[in-house]
Amino acid sequence: MLKYILSVLLLAQTALADPVQDVVDVAQTAFDDMPQVVRVGQIAGNCGADEAVNPVVAYCTSLNQIFLVKDVEVSAMTAYEVAHLYGHAVQVQHGVADFALGQIRQRPAEEDMLRGLVTRQVECIAGFFMARAGLGTFDLNRAFAEEPFTHSHWGRNPLRIGPKVSIGLAARAEWFTIGLQGNIAVCAPGEFTSDLLVAALNP
Repeated sequence: MLKYILSVLLLAQTALADPVQDVVDVAQTAFDDMPQVVRVGQIAGNCGADEAVNPVVAYCTSLNQIFLVKDVEVSAMTAYEVAHLYGHAVQVQHGVADFALGQIRQRPAEEDMLRGLVTRQVECIAGFFMARAGLGTFDLNRAFAEEPFTHSHWGRNPLRIGPKVSIGLAARAEWFTIGLQGNIAVCAPGEFTSDLLVAALNP
């Protein structure tokens, strides 16, 4: 009888688990000024987004809000998608995005390379958040058949003109896995050091 009760309690606990909220809690504890997640009926129509913007999640820097579609399944994949956007938010709120934009304006011929480095760091931060949320077994290579987040999915209003970056699924998975070590200091691809991240991380 006791074994049955324990199994029922375990099933109930599993049913109540919310990996998305776990990521939200971790991100907001780890760094100041992190966006709230706002549930919306659809991404299009919010913060200047249209149907070409990522249809499930998007980060509006003008409002400092992450939009998440209401009827999306709560899963580790959704938690990763939210963690990815929190990666962008860390960069925006703690100086990395400003540094990157400055470099892009100075070196426009190298924009693709620079945005690729920014994206690698975002994936690393996402891995860091997933590890802290207890979701460290999530595997991008198994979860996605092709590279995610190649459509506009973050930026100022209007979101429809937000950056579009492709670095390949393998590179995303590589840097996400580096972040799963749970050490933000390792999120330093190329000339994008982790100094600002380490300085902003709450003790």
